[in-house]
Amino acid sequence: MTDDCTKIIDLLIEQRHKQGMTQQGLAKMTNLTQSVIARLENKKATPQLDTLLKVATALNCEIVIIPTK
Repeated sequence: MTDDCTKIIDLLIEQRHKQGMTQQGLAKMTNLTQSVIARLENKKATPQLDTLLKVATALNCEIVIIPTK
């Protein structure tokens, strides 16, 4: 997993904690399972973009993709 992906996940975890949300609560909001949220947060596998976007949306966050040269 890249450092950039790890940073994104860390920020999403921070936002979930700030909002007082559990992994189970986030799972319900995203229509994902709690185990998917746990694997994401434990950085067990590189997440798919759609998973990151679902989590970010549920946390009222935005993921911006900026192409590099």
